[in-house]
Amino acid sequence: MRLVVVAVGRLKTGPERDLAARYRDRAAQIGRGLGFPTCEIVEIPESRARRPQDRCAEEGAAILAHANGAALVVYDERGRADLNSETFADRVAAWRDAVRPSLAVVIGGADGLDPTVRTRADLTLSFGAATLPHGLVRVLALEQVYRALTILAGHPYHRGNLSER
Repeated sequence: MRLVVVAVGRLKTGPERDLAARYRDRAAQIGRGLGFPTCEIVEIPESRARRPQDRCAEEGAAILAHANGAALVVYDERGRADLNSETFADRVAAWRDAVRPSLAVVIGGADGLDPTVRTRADLTLSFGAATLPHGLVRVLALEQVYRALTILAGHPYHRGNLSER
């Protein structure tokens, strides 16, 4: 199963880009042994349309072009903030075991996600009610992908809920 983070906008050189690359590299390395041979980042250019709805529609079409048959996880302010890392890892494993071709983790643009993307999503998540910069959301999303893979590998990186194991 191919892992891909599809994000609207380009991260400039700086700490967010470096940290995102670090988690991408870690996910790619541990993922190989778990049936995830790649972890890619696809940056979609921000739409230059005048109206927010038009920008969302253009960006949404570009996002969905990268989601052919993929299990689609989208980050949206209306998404679930209550899904723990173990449950997310279980979902990732289920999609892999169902032989989905890829897992696409989507981060929309400044105007949010087009309704067609939200409707197509297999899972809609949120990092809470606070508005976060897109660069930080990308880092957090990649960290959660990496964490899910470490859980599946039995790697000690994730030590949450030890009393429940």
